[in-house]
Formats: sequence, structure tokens, C-alpha cells
Amino acid sequence: MGCCCGWKKLYGIGSSLSAPMLPLSPFRPLSSSSSSISPLVQHQQQPKPQLRSSQLVALEYADLNLSNNLELGHVRIRQHVNPLSSSFATPAQVPDWNQVFADPGLPLMVDIGCGSGRFLMWLAKRTPEVRNYLGLEIRQRMVKRAELWVKDLALDNIYFLFANAPISFKQLVESYPGPLQLVSILCPDPHFKKKHHKRRVLQKPLVGAIVDNLTPGGQVFIQSDVVEVALDMKNQFDEVDALSHIDALNPAILCDREGWLLSNPMGIRTEREIHAEFEGAKIYRRLYEKKQM
Repeated sequence: MGCCCGWKKLYGIGSSLSAPMLPLSPFRPLSSSSSSISPLVQHQQQPKPQLRSSQLVALEYADLNLSNNLELGHVRIRQHVNPLSSSFATPAQVPDWNQVFADPGLPLMVDIGCGSGRFLMWLAKRTPEVRNYLGLEIRQRMVKRAELWVKDLALDNIYFLFANAPISFKQLVESYPGPLQLVSILCPDPHFKKKHHKRRVLQKPLVGAIVDNLTPGGQVFIQSDVVEVALDMKNQFDEVDALSHIDALNPAILCDREGWLLSNPMGIRTEREIHAEFEGAKIYRRLYEKKQM
């Protein structure tokens, strides 16, 4: 697929589906009674408390209307796990794609480290007959909760799988009947300590599996709020001759001087992205496209 189609066409998302803006409170003129309040009292009135980042997440994903009354009880989820642990060494079982998706021949998007899954559900709800979505997550409780949400939403183009992506990705996508169109790795665990960098999800074997199985014109979207992690991912994909960064194909897509995308091309922010921007962090993004054969 050439750049002339545009990345918005690839994602199946129209321009009207940009990231939703927070609703603004309607303007109300002061009543005659309020004008009698002294300037000193008005000055001393406390402003309304600022929304927390968790509330911003709820607003951004409000149209999913996800239930919190799930059959899991209190879900306590570890933020970090060691993917090199023997408990994560077994490859995930390849599902029966005909049972998983209504149409297993549709192009596939895989989100590696999908977290709660809201991001993929938002996309799946908007493109029910355009693309299938596969979320890979190493924290099993998050997968179980996502499965219940998908059941409530009655979506048949999305599936979540408990899997250690570096071990399971290759066999999963090679068994899929349709083309692999898009892979995303969004704000992965940074594993800051140098001795733990080997735990980072993106290593050379996974890069190779992604590129080898990606259909020509397919894309890889990466982002992180940690510049060291973003650079690590950027450097690995920059070295792949079969990939071009999107701004080299479409000059209309703007990047900063360091080559990071100026905006999110997906139409919705991930939860981590919302939290990070709430704290004032910059999000470092890259979008690659596989060259036509």
C-alpha cells in the first residue's frame, strides 16, 4: 500500500473520529443576585477541583460504557512482571481463528502489551467489518477482565490472549488466515535498570517476526513516554531496510526535528498516554510502513 492512500484510510477511521475533546461547561451569565457578591468574597471562592487522570480516562472511553460490576471480585493487578520468568516461558496456544473472529480473513491488528484493552475495544467498535484486533497481554487478570468486557460489548472482531509476546507472537500471526496489517507497541514496560533491559518486550527476534509477517504496506506504530525506551525501539526499527518512516512517504504527516510524530494517528489515546500527558510528559511516537515488494 502506497502513501497516497493515507494513514487515515489504512486505519479505517474518518477525520471525524479524532480524539474526543472534554465537554466544556456551558457559559452562564451572572444572575442579578450574584452581582451583589463582594469582590473579596468572589476572590476567596475556591476553584472547582481539577479532574484526576483516571477521570480523564473514563471520559475519553465513556462511549464504551464498560461495566465495573464484573465477576472477578476485586482485581488487583501487578504493574510489572518479569517476562523472563519460567512461568511465562510456555508459548500461548494458537486459537481456532474461526471460533475467535466472525471473519478470520480480515486484516489483523496486533497490540503487544494491550493492558486493559480499552484502546483496542474502542477501535474494534468503530471498524467492525474492516479489521480484526488481537491484544496480547502478559498479566492474565487483565486479559480475563477484557474478555468479560468484550462479551458485554458483543464484539466479534476482537480477541484478547494471555501471552508473552516475544515467545508467542511469531506462531500466532503465522497461523492467522488473513494479512497482518498493523502492529502496535505502546508505552511498554521500561525496565529502567540496565541489567533489566533484556526484559524489555522489543528485542531483535520480535522485530524480525513483526517485519517478516507484516503485509506490504502494513504498519508498525510505537510510542513511549520514556525517551530512552522510545529511542531503543526507534533505533531497532530504523535499522530495518524493509521499513520506511511515514513522513518519508507522506510529507503531510508532520514530525519534530528528532523525527517524532507530532500527533497520535490512531484517533484515541491509550490509558498510559492520558496519564503521562496529564503529568506533563511528552509522548514519543513513530509510525513505520513496510515497503511494497
